[in-house]
Amino acid sequence: MKSTKVEVCYVARVEGQGAINVEVNSGGEVKRSEFAIFEPPRFYEAFLRGRKFDEVHELTSRICGICPIAHQMTALRAVENAYGIEISEQTRQLRRLLAFSAYIQSHSLSVFYLTAPDYLGYDGVISMAGDHRELVEFALRMKKLGNDIGEVVGGRAVHPVSAVVGGFTKIPTREELSPFLDSLKRAKKEMLDAAKTIGGLDFKTIDDENELVAIHSDDWYSVNEGRLVSSKGLDVQEQDYREVIDEVQVVHSNTKRSTVRGRDTFMVGPLARVNLNRHQLSTGAKKAVAAVGLELDSMDPFDNVRARVVEIVQSIDESIEIIRNVDLDVAEQPVRAHIGMPCEGAALTEAPRGLLFHGYRFDKSGAVTHADIVPPTAHNSAHLEDMLRALSPGVVKAGGDLTFECEKLVRAYDPCISCSVHAAVVKGGG
Repeated sequence: MKSTKVEVCYVARVEGQGAINVEVNSGGEVKRSEFAIFEPPRFYEAFLRGRKFDEVHELTSRICGICPIAHQMTALRAVENAYGIEISEQTRQLRRLLAFSAYIQSHSLSVFYLTAPDYLGYDGVISMAGDHRELVEFALRMKKLGNDIGEVVGGRAVHPVSAVVGGFTKIPTREELSPFLDSLKRAKKEMLDAAKTIGGLDFKTIDDENELVAIHSDDWYSVNEGRLVSSKGLDVQEQDYREVIDEVQVVHSNTKRSTVRGRDTFMVGPLARVNLNRHQLSTGAKKAVAAVGLELDSMDPFDNVRARVVEIVQSIDESIEIIRNVDLDVAEQPVRAHIGMPCEGAALTEAPRGLLFHGYRFDKSGAVTHADIVPPTAHNSAHLEDMLRALSPGVVKAGGDLTFECEKLVRAYDPCISCSVHAAVVKGGG
């Protein structure tokens, strides 16, 4: 019996350019397991040097058109940590609302447009729409709802402009935000109904013990701030990130390989967040957990799909709460940064796809001298390869379609490849 090979030159229904290379020999041993990202590096960490502290969030939001809000929030917090800026409660709540708007639109796109066709028997959402028009239209409404909230709070649906160091240049009015309450309530009811549909799909399983990593707070469901924790006992402050997470370059990919120092690879993303922040889930999100059939102790990467549904409902509940209670009576001015001394700061947030790190050093004029950015897919890339290795022997033994199952696994992580390419493979010359 000859070996089984998977060579997917261009993975479909993910953001960016990546390939899958897997080989299982006749004895069931995995000889090769690669998630090879060949998208050209962006070199953000290099060209940020020399740019001023108040430009960083604008520039880094351009890393990605799907998750610009996450990069913007992380860069802002890293700069504010460097300069010791304490933001107001109004700013904190509006930034949370921005982050949850991104979760609503990004997760809706991932679950219903990128993933659902795999389990409903279609090659893409266009062919799926003929038989599941209502589901596709619902997903479009959900994505639009997230974009519309982001536009009102951030000034623009993609690459927001009103969030700045220390606050906002313009805050939304009560009249602008209040109409979303009815839309969010309708969306919650529809999403809980859709959760039953997703829960009824036939997901592959990987029974493997993994380390889940996310940020956590005892007081709220963490998206923009919190401690770095894991399912294996990791618990440190965000500024100590580089003391516990290592990163190395690999030959086959323009994305680096992340591990917990002294241990192994780990998984970030919606499943990690829901698992590690289960006590902060809203009442609606707990209903979604039951409706979608998610076991909260799951470490199976395929359950990221279920966890995204839970987080959509969590985001809706949180958005309703913020819109009802945020103080908009006074348009607060951004807190100013006082430059004059070299400084450094770092921040961790949760992009829709998982843990996002930004770290910067500034000179006495406020110019960047060093930048360090690690997006979710860079955190997940090595773990994804481990899971391809864990998945493959069982699929081959059962006579399944290994290529298709490997692609489904990659889409369960919903990689954002363009975010992750901050390394270049340099080959020796003469």
